[in-house]
Amino acid sequence: MKVSIIGAGLMGHALALVFAIGGHRVRLTDNSPAALARAPSLMEKARATLEGAGEANGLTEAGLRERVTLHDNLAETVADAELVIEAIIEKPEVKRALFAGLDPLMPPDAILASNTSYLDAFPLMPPGRLKRAILMHWYTPPYLVDLVDLVGSPECPPELVEQVAAMLRAMGKVPLVMRRFLPGYLANRIQSALAGECYRLMDEGYATPQEIDAAIIHGLGLRLLLLGQMAKADFTGLPLSAQALANGMYQPPPPRRNSETLDRALAEGHTGVMAGRGLYDWGGQDPEALLAERDRRLLALKRAMKEIGPMAGLEDKNA
Repeated sequence: MKVSIIGAGLMGHALALVFAIGGHRVRLTDNSPAALARAPSLMEKARATLEGAGEANGLTEAGLRERVTLHDNLAETVADAELVIEAIIEKPEVKRALFAGLDPLMPPDAILASNTSYLDAFPLMPPGRLKRAILMHWYTPPYLVDLVDLVGSPECPPELVEQVAAMLRAMGKVPLVMRRFLPGYLANRIQSALAGECYRLMDEGYATPQEIDAAIIHGLGLRLLLLGQMAKADFTGLPLSAQALANGMYQPPPPRRNSETLDRALAEGHTGVMAGRGLYDWGGQDPEALLAERDRRLLALKRAMKEIGPMAGLEDKNA
């Protein structure tokens, strides 16, 4: 399939790699020349990590250069495209302007997809595109995280959504087809609830980032990775779940639009791994080396989980 990706940032360049590994030809563009220029190096580093783990599907460095081409012209990027993926900033008016600009440039039968996490992008798209419009939401890094949320527009036929889902399955991904759009889909909504509680615990002085992560990694993580949340409830016993709800011992924190912990870190310029420090101090380590080490460990974890396999009854019905 001929795939065009608009946006070469955190998600865009990684999606280009994913589709290249899947055997597709990709045209990649960005309105930032610097972001576009960085993309080949970032893709190659990730590809090399995957190759070292036997997960690059035979894609070589030369093959990557052949399958993914860079373009500074929007019309050239989407000419003859079969699938156009928008992976730009989460601002409605910016997306609306991009969709309007894409409309006369895209082939009439091309599929228009948005990687939006929380925005309902369908009202931002030209009405004439909605019969072939989907939300295709990936998780970072998409070359390692297999979940992909899929939602067709209200006018999009289910057959087209299934066609895209089948393509993703052929690439080794796990598409989750939503019945209708829900901001954050499933994983991000669950993650948002977890994040809200974590920031409250830090803001109110109950725990440090390290202590919170220790509780997740050594307490929740092991069981959730094997069973998820709902199957874990079965193993614990549903009477205990019912009693916990009835007791009302846990009260979710009220929705907030900021965190004092985050605000303090940002005010000090601690924006995360790429800056050398965020909630953790990464000790001046090379950001690209840290990303590569994260990927290496995630690959090892994925291999172990494939070997262990799911519990009976938990097999993915979408795969």
